[in-house]
Amino acid sequence: MRAIIPVAGVGTRLRPHTYTLPKVLVNVAGKPILGHILDALIEQGVTSATIITGYKGDLVEEYVRSNYSLPCDFVVQDELLGLGHAIWTAREALTSEPVLIILGDTVFDVDLSILRTSQFSSLGVKHVDDPRRFGVVVTDGQFVTRLVEKPEAPVSNEALVGLYYIAQPNVLRECLEHLITNDIRTKGEYQLTDALQHMVDKGEKFTTFAVDGWHDCGKPETLLETNRFLLKSRPPVTAPNGCVVVPPVHIDPTAIVEHSVVGPFASISKGAVVRNSIVRDSIICDNATVADIAVNQSIIGENASVSGRFATINIGDASIVNLTQ
Repeated sequence: MRAIIPVAGVGTRLRPHTYTLPKVLVNVAGKPILGHILDALIEQGVTSATIITGYKGDLVEEYVRSNYSLPCDFVVQDELLGLGHAIWTAREALTSEPVLIILGDTVFDVDLSILRTSQFSSLGVKHVDDPRRFGVVVTDGQFVTRLVEKPEAPVSNEALVGLYYIAQPNVLRECLEHLITNDIRTKGEYQLTDALQHMVDKGEKFTTFAVDGWHDCGKPETLLETNRFLLKSRPPVTAPNGCVVVPPVHIDPTAIVEHSVVGPFASISKGAVVRNSIVRDSIICDNATVADIAVNQSIIGENASVSGRFATINIGDASIVNLTQ
């Protein structure tokens, strides 16, 4: 099965980190968000992928080609005109073989094996209290009857979470073409939800499947929540000499950790240096340095340097902060 992964977004809510990196390459639990997605897809039998890039797409392609042997095509979404437009950009991947569309800023914990034997398209959903921020589905108990993008008045609490199994991709292609050709937009964008609704109107059958393990990486606080979730499944880490480790944590083998307390829920990435510090509930990215400080609920970007006293910090790549004053 082929996966289609749109990752063209700028990631403004994750600034300052996305000034220098595309959102999907921001680190969580020791590797980029996209790495967690690709690892999960490969483990579940996905054999190829089409990745839709945009902002700093060259870095995305470089990362994937350097770290994965999975056959991948890369297409560029030149204008950010909505998720429907993104998938339309990758329309050459919409053939007669089923595809799985998965959003590139969310980590999922769900068994997708049931989809391989399904004769119907199927949408991943999760019950939410406030559906106004999501596309939602209405069903008759078995099949989807209606899809609504970010409804002002609630029509359902079953939110689309960014996993779409399309059994008939050629029909989706036709429906996306209908949106583009007729300039049908919702809130100024070509919405995948509208194309799926057009499929329903044409008689395509959609079921739903529950996605309880749905972890957003779109802003600092949710990135840290996802970091906590991923670390919970990690095996214990041996404490470096002279250090205390409070699990769960991730410490990359190339990291240097000296005279420090690490954890719980701390990720120390490759090449990072932590000295004389307390690091808890935080992400220390590649080649960052943390010294003589206690950090909590913080994200320290690649090649950044922080030293001084207790703080909660969210700084981007290559920054230098000294809190000794």
